[in-house]
Amino acid sequence: MSKYSYTYKVLNRNVGRALHRYDMISDGDRILVGLSGGKDSLTLMWILSERLSRIPIDYELFAVYIDPGFEDGFGESLSEYCRKTGFKLKVEYTDYGIFSHSSQNRENPCFLCSRLRRKRLFEIADEIGCNKLALGHNKDDIIETLFLNICYAGEISTMVPSQSFFKERFTLIRPLAFVDDDVIRRFAQEKGCPAFVNPCPTAKVSKRQEIKTFLKQLYSGNKKVKGNIFRAMSHVKTEYLLR
Repeated sequence: MSKYSYTYKVLNRNVGRALHRYDMISDGDRILVGLSGGKDSLTLMWILSERLSRIPIDYELFAVYIDPGFEDGFGESLSEYCRKTGFKLKVEYTDYGIFSHSSQNRENPCFLCSRLRRKRLFEIADEIGCNKLALGHNKDDIIETLFLNICYAGEISTMVPSQSFFKERFTLIRPLAFVDDDVIRRFAQEKGCPAFVNPCPTAKVSKRQEIKTFLKQLYSGNKKVKGNIFRAMSHVKTEYLLR
């Protein structure tokens, strides 16, 4: 794949927009990149690493994968892929996925598993002296979260591109916030990223998957809908909402 393919240019331009708009990365940052094995986080790790060779600031990247403990996990395969690609990966083996799907948990399994994995990422970031945590959520994820929260939490909210935690000790950043899922999919294909199959038993029947299906149908009727929804999240007229 040419470094300057059209897909690369779109990806790079939108990552640059997010980084600059939200001032996500500064010189000297130590950034923990949460890898999931999916196309989004692998693309995130690649683009953040690639940018180091052509921008005037310097930062360090530390890739971490939280293995949820299911059978047929891909922690070792992901670690080997990262090694061949030039990244060093720390694999943290846990039972978060198993516990979240057990009878001991009365919450939504996806919600609890995600919360436990996020908590551990912050702990590891603290252990290795990182001040930033980068996650691979993209534009589609942000829109889906808006609808998830409206439909199942009864509130209007979503993931934000940059957010401080623990009295500004850590900043969580989402550099792919302006990048469409289709762009990331094409880029991952051009790069030949392997497909690591998610072993979670509810991965294909989650509430998020329901929202994905609904939005796909909505987008198919009008190509402007997706962009309008995304822009609407930064053009909120609170005076026209219930109080």
